[in-house]
This record gives sequence, C-alpha cells and structure tokens, in this order.
Amino acid sequence: MRKGYNVPIWSTFIIILIALDQLTKFLIVKSLEVGESIKVISNFLYITSHRNQGAAWGILQGKMWLFYIVTIVVLVILFMFFKNEGYGRPDVQLGLSLLIAGSIGNFIDRLFRGEVVDFVDTYIFSYNFPIFNVADAALTLGVIVLIIVILFEGKEEKA
Repeated sequence: MRKGYNVPIWSTFIIILIALDQLTKFLIVKSLEVGESIKVISNFLYITSHRNQGAAWGILQGKMWLFYIVTIVVLVILFMFFKNEGYGRPDVQLGLSLLIAGSIGNFIDRLFRGEVVDFVDTYIFSYNFPIFNVADAALTLGVIVLIIVILFEGKEEKA
C-alpha cells in the first residue's frame, strides 16, 4: 500500500455502501409490489416500489447495453482518478468512493435484474422528485463532494 492511500478503509466503505444499496433493494422487491407505497412523512417522504430501465428521470429507457458500456468505462476512469488524483487527498478519495459505490450498485441491478430498483420517493415544495435509491444518493453525494473540493481548491490556489 502506497503512502497517501488507505485502500482497506475505502474498499470497506465502498463494499458497505454497495451492500446497503443491494439490501434495501432486496427488501423493497420482497416486500412491496411495483407501484405500492408506504407513507413515512406525509407530503414529504414515501417508500415507493419503482423500476427504472433508464437513467435519472427515466431517460434512455431500454438502452441497457449502453449502460453496461458506459458504466464499465466510467468505473475504469474513476479508479484511475482515485489512483492518480486521490493520492494524499482523503476528500477526493471520499468523493470518488461514493461515485464508485453508486455506479457499482446500479450496475448490479442492470446486470442481474435488467432494471434498477428505486424506492425513495420525496416531495420537495410539492414537486415530486424522481424516485431514487441508495446508489443514486451515493452518486449525488460523490458529485457534491468533488464539486466542493474543486471550488475550495481554486480558492486555495488564489490565496
């Protein structure tokens, strides 16, 4: 292990996120029919069993072969970035680990189910946000972390 990387910690983090993602999806598939919903917080949060054969907001429905190729390419790039840009940068390693876990979580669904299981259904100011899952949340958080890193990195260089 090279100095500046903590591979066991980040690998464990990624595995835990993937396991959480797959466990929650398994529970949804076994417990709820597609379209069935459980109210958690009225007018804000519901657990709704949903399937998606596309990407966010249902784009590219049925283009599974494209998702296979793109996901594999993206994962190779993410691992390269982790190795090259993540050295000694736990903030970058966190963001990339979230992206890796989220990508693998949804890839597993596409590969073995032919669709992604979504279930977190939120209403934000009466807007019904697209239903998502743990992998989607990890992807979103990973992007946010990396944007923050880039923004602060730019400020550090100016100082």
